[in-house]
Amino acid sequence: MSNAISPHENLSGSAAIEKIKNITESAKTCFFSTRVNADTKSRPMALQEVDTEGNLWFLSDVNSDKNHEITSDSDVELYFMNNSKYEYMFIKGKATQSQDKALIEKYWTDFANAWFDGKDDPSISVIKVTPNDGYYYQTKENKLIAMSKMIFAAITGKSIEDGGIEGKLEI
Repeated sequence: MSNAISPHENLSGSAAIEKIKNITESAKTCFFSTRVNADTKSRPMALQEVDTEGNLWFLSDVNSDKNHEITSDSDVELYFMNNSKYEYMFIKGKATQSQDKALIEKYWTDFANAWFDGKDDPSISVIKVTPNDGYYYQTKENKLIAMSKMIFAAITGKSIEDGGIEGKLEI
């Protein structure tokens, strides 16, 4: 069976930011990886927002390993998966931390109460990831059609276009 090839689409500028926003905010969580050039550490993180410049925002504990690792090496990688829509995104970027009260207020959610003692908890920080590279994959069709194509290919051994689009993000 030959390999199906997805159409390729490179995005830059506002189109790249819009793609980042659509896929990541739909997925809502990611694996947030630090120490990417050494002994990589990954953990799930809830995305708060993608702003108009394409920066990704997270809430984190200032005493966490993640925050300490960002202090010594700001290179991070984010892995988003929205399996219900067959959307996937990988982002490389630089992370910075802040305890700015206005940012904490902006990105605070009731869900954060599970980790912090309210908005005034002194251990809250906001992490901003500024992307500098990324890739994505998403289906063009709905999940049922994509799954039907995969089953057809598995049964018949015939390759078909997989119904997806993949691309590089130039940020």
